[in-house]
Amino acid sequence: MKLLHIDSSILGDASVSRQLSRTVVQAWQASESELQVSYRDLAGDELGHLSAGSLVAGSTPADLRDAAQQHEAARAEAALNEFLAADAIVIAAPMYNFALPSQLKAWIDRITVAGKTFRYTEAGPEGLAAGKQVVIVSTAGGQHAGQPSAAAHEDYLKFVLGFLGITDVRVVRAHGLAMGEQPRAIALQQAQEQIDELFAVAELS
Repeated sequence: MKLLHIDSSILGDASVSRQLSRTVVQAWQASESELQVSYRDLAGDELGHLSAGSLVAGSTPADLRDAAQQHEAARAEAALNEFLAADAIVIAAPMYNFALPSQLKAWIDRITVAGKTFRYTEAGPEGLAAGKQVVIVSTAGGQHAGQPSAAAHEDYLKFVLGFLGITDVRVVRAHGLAMGEQPRAIALQQAQEQIDELFAVAELS
């Protein structure tokens, strides 16, 4: 079983989403001895935002690409191939200004590819990435779950995954992290309990 671990926080070791996503991966490894883990740090090694140059690089035949186009196409293909190869994905998704980090959005733009991870049919869009398991580690300074303020964050990420055909999506949530010491401690405790519950019943094995 192949697991892809995605981090996107710009806060390094101070990031709660990084700490919790690492805990999720460690718990998964403990429950699945044959788990093969690959890791991508979107803040440390940014893909860059989708641009006209990105589109031109992708549509230019490989033997006609210049050096910049080769680099752009190679990193886009690497991100896509990692995603396609993964049976399971852990996505650390902190909230920045009511949305996902732009680094994480850049990754989404590289994996949401017509003909690869979705296609349009006469009956409507069809996801081509079904069968994958995903755990979203959702962190935020305030309380946003179930609120309109989650529309461009956790809800958007779940929508995109569903569009790609991924329906097995679980959420480990730690919100209210900036609301004081006690709410932060409670949020972290509840997140750990969610992780323990996921793997105690072997739901993700």
